[in-house]
Amino acid sequence: MISILITDDHPVVRRGIRQILEDEANIGLIDEAGNGIELLSKLNENTYNVILLDISMPGTSGLDLISDIKKVQPSAGILMLSIYSEDVYAVKALKYGASGYLIKTSAPEELLTAIFKVSKGERYISASLAEKIADAIGSDTVRPMRKILSTREIEVLGLFAKGRTVAQIASELSLSPKTVSTYRERLISKLKLKTTADLIRYALLEGIPNP
Repeated sequence: MISILITDDHPVVRRGIRQILEDEANIGLIDEAGNGIELLSKLNENTYNVILLDISMPGTSGLDLISDIKKVQPSAGILMLSIYSEDVYAVKALKYGASGYLIKTSAPEELLTAIFKVSKGERYISASLAEKIADAIGSDTVRPMRKILSTREIEVLGLFAKGRTVAQIASELSLSPKTVSTYRERLISKLKLKTTADLIRYALLEGIPNP
């Protein structure tokens, strides 16, 4: 029997996943955690075969929790579930030690397939992600991000990560606020994000601005 810990800060999401899992005969224990603190507490109470882990949560992000999970239960398979497309975080998640990556719009059948594979100590990688990994997972010198963003876009991204406003960035780079806003929209589109907060989170995970 497979034991699973669902980690997501949205109760509705956890309930939906639980309903999918409860119909499977091969799945036994199903626990839930709403944040990193609850996750670590659960890890000290039970042993899990698979941990479903959201990336974007209050406090510590899912990516940062991977190493904490590995310290407590190194044999647990970690399957990332995210609203973000594979282009943004999948390769990074696998490099951090995750066993697989799924977007939350995936079909229930794909979720179950991924869980069963990860529970056996294997990785779950979709066909589209496999192509991205072939180009990026072995490269630490050229990040995928730097292949799709211009130097100026990365500069603007870094200033957003420093907490600058559109007006402040415009002044610092001698650009008009309208041009900076255009860069912001272009960044959101290229990185498949939704808000300025998403841009800041992404930049910090990528080490931009550099220390």
